[in-house]
Amino acid sequence: MEKMSLNDIRSSFLNFFASKNHYVGKSYSLVPENDKSLLLINSGMAPLKPFFMGIDTPPNKRMVTCQKCIRTGDIENVGKTARHGTFFEMLGNFSFGDYFKVESIQWGWEYVTEHLKMPVEKLWVSVYEQDDDAYEIWNKTIGVPAERIVRLGKADNFWEIGLGPCGPCSEIYFDRGEKYGCGHENCKPGCDCDRYVEFWNHVFTQFDKDEQGNYNPLPKPNIDTGMGLERVACIMQGVDSIFEVDTMQQILEGVTTLSNQKYGVSSKSDISIRIITDHIRSVTFMVSDGIMPSNEGRGYVLRRLLRRAAKHGKQLGIQDTFLTALVDRVIAVSGQAYPELIEKQEYIKKVISVEEDRFRETIDQGSEILRGFVEELKQQKKTCLSGENAFKLYDTYGFPIELTKEILEEERIEIDEAGFKEEMEKQRVRARSARQNMEDEGWKEDIFSKLSADIRSTFEGYGNTQTEGKVLAIMKNGEAVDTAMQNDEVILILDRTPFYPEGGGQIGDKGFMENEAVKVEIFDCRKGNNERILHYGKVVEGTLAVNTQIKAIVDRELRKATERNHTATHLLHKALKETVGQHVEQAGSYVTPDRLRFDFSHFQALTTEEIDRIEESINERILMGLGVKAENMSLEEAKKIGATALFGEKYGNTVRVVSIDGYSIELCGGTHIENIGQIGIFKIISEGGVAAGVRRIEAVTGLKAYETIKEKENKLSELSKLLKTSEKELVHKTESLIQELKGAQKELEALKLKLASGSIDEILENAYRIKDLKVVSYRLEGLDMDSLRNLADKVRDRIGSGVVVLGTADQDKVNFVAMATDDAVKQGIHAGNIIKEVAKIAGGGGGGRPNMAQAGAKDVAKLEEALQKVEELVRSQLK
Repeated sequence: MEKMSLNDIRSSFLNFFASKNHYVGKSYSLVPENDKSLLLINSGMAPLKPFFMGIDTPPNKRMVTCQKCIRTGDIENVGKTARHGTFFEMLGNFSFGDYFKVESIQWGWEYVTEHLKMPVEKLWVSVYEQDDDAYEIWNKTIGVPAERIVRLGKADNFWEIGLGPCGPCSEIYFDRGEKYGCGHENCKPGCDCDRYVEFWNHVFTQFDKDEQGNYNPLPKPNIDTGMGLERVACIMQGVDSIFEVDTMQQILEGVTTLSNQKYGVSSKSDISIRIITDHIRSVTFMVSDGIMPSNEGRGYVLRRLLRRAAKHGKQLGIQDTFLTALVDRVIAVSGQAYPELIEKQEYIKKVISVEEDRFRETIDQGSEILRGFVEELKQQKKTCLSGENAFKLYDTYGFPIELTKEILEEERIEIDEAGFKEEMEKQRVRARSARQNMEDEGWKEDIFSKLSADIRSTFEGYGNTQTEGKVLAIMKNGEAVDTAMQNDEVILILDRTPFYPEGGGQIGDKGFMENEAVKVEIFDCRKGNNERILHYGKVVEGTLAVNTQIKAIVDRELRKATERNHTATHLLHKALKETVGQHVEQAGSYVTPDRLRFDFSHFQALTTEEIDRIEESINERILMGLGVKAENMSLEEAKKIGATALFGEKYGNTVRVVSIDGYSIELCGGTHIENIGQIGIFKIISEGGVAAGVRRIEAVTGLKAYETIKEKENKLSELSKLLKTSEKELVHKTESLIQELKGAQKELEALKLKLASGSIDEILENAYRIKDLKVVSYRLEGLDMDSLRNLADKVRDRIGSGVVVLGTADQDKVNFVAMATDDAVKQGIHAGNIIKEVAKIAGGGGGGRPNMAQAGAKDVAKLEEALQKVEELVRSQLK
């Protein structure tokens, strides 16, 4: 057996099955497409579900892939074991109703023994205990001795998920030798020891399980195999751990270099090194597929992995940000197989850099909150942080529990770990419930899946808004029908259509269809499976029948308006890269006749100057009247001429390239105008954030842009009349009025404070004693927070020793301030805790330090009740 690199194994596998007439598919994105049951792609067959379920047509009945996958179910074990990882690659060959067990087993054996050249005597196989066919093929056809074929039960060798397609499995094992075994004389595959490594699973999907539990034979059985690339690389390279595989070693060496730590010396540091090595692969691939850090869904998975890696870097003694340096190593070892990594390298590093910086800020914020908890515990003479507070730090602020423990150990404070685990379990229950809801809404049978696979549509709408087609199918109330009458709402499939189905951010066309017997209003158009275009409409006149010819007419004015906005998004994408930076990537778009919406990756708000430059650049191009050209070419040709591809889009071998002469080149399936001069005017109407690291621009073109500008002109004219000045002097007049208003407000607040200060004696007259402290809780009217705080300062100076709580009401708003003298704090008084409880009564919240705190609330009617609570709170703190 020759030593092979991981990259060579991948190429060898794909080439082998290509020689067996398999279509070599590129890895799908880690983001599932139209599959709500999955957060992230976690197996080689997951993105191929539509092909196995018959709701979409595969590019070939035979297919082979190397699929990138993420699994985080065992994240706590990553780094602690030699085999656990969150990112892995799954090699797989698939048959969609073509070949079956004989070919699958024969080719599997041929590849393993003749191409990987594994010693035959080291190979074992397992079959499902009732699968005599597989047993016979292995034994009689292949020649594997009976003593190296193991029959295993349903738990090990039968694949099924609830109802539907399922079947037996057959697995190939590698014998690592007696030194890895348990010493038992009957040790063989199925034993719990580490001697036999299962590395290739062949699933024979041959049954359909019904609700009565019957296993009905499928008319066209399928093959689904899976071989973990990292696992087979361990075998081929003679190593015990995935972290010793050649590609992983290069990343791991980067971690040891940055941390100045040696691997294999300390178990504690080794765990951190392995965690960083694994996690940086995951986050690099996730960001390359368009996932952004966030607090929910797959964005939360990314954030958790990234922050976990950053935290372990800190534990290794790495003081500065370091993850982007490791990204380069990941791309160096994986970029050839996954060119999108190279294409997005700077973007990936920018996203990770920003998130790592934010995590450092989180660490600082969490440390401050934790110090507050520690101070509170010391005042209460307690030595255990509640599980609720520990979990709050972890869940709300992203503060690692390990770091919490580390800081608390120095203060000789423990954590209520049982309480923390209880809170974690509550979160898991919530997550499981959410996942169940997702699964319930997951894969459902397409209402057209029972139609003949020959029913397909051809789009003829590029540069054309009218054509004649044949009605192939009519759906009404979820059922296929032969006819539809007046007022029936229907979904239609035609063999040829000019209607653009919603996709690539462009809204579906509207219009109508008609012949001598019927007229149908079309109010939406979408893509269906199996190359079908679905027209949503209503029969407004006559009777519609299957197999009749009908004229399909798109609303030309709406189409043209949509095309102006779509072409404008291409101009906007290019202008953003030129103005803001090349890291900008399209993160989504939505184009309608009225306006365009464009989401893009960026990490701060655009300045007014940047927005002005973008608008100016686009309008200059529009005035140049550049031509727009669309042509089909191979994906490789498109890349050579610099065409921009978009996140989350699937591209076949032939792509449509839309180019704006000498300026922009993008892969795009949408419809466009012929010359950008037809856009007329481009006007941005808003820019803002929609998610972490994602901004959104909304804009209008053509007549809508003119109407927007005219509307603003009219408002300026109205303002000029109201302020009795010219439009030219409007800004100066407004600035002058603002300064006058500020001056008047300042004078008013000063007067209020003077009046309130004059009543300090009255406030003090209402003070009362609790033990040796003087306590003030008093209501005022109309003061802002600054004035209230200044007044409280003066009262505290006058009372000598005690507590001051002042509240003020202003229409529907309440403000509170609490202050305590230093000697009162020493006796246990905590102004922050007092104000927190006081504000809660009035429907608000707040907090602060032991000697000063403030809060806001909404319920003015509860102000007196809240202030009356002060005496009880002070007494409880003095106990």
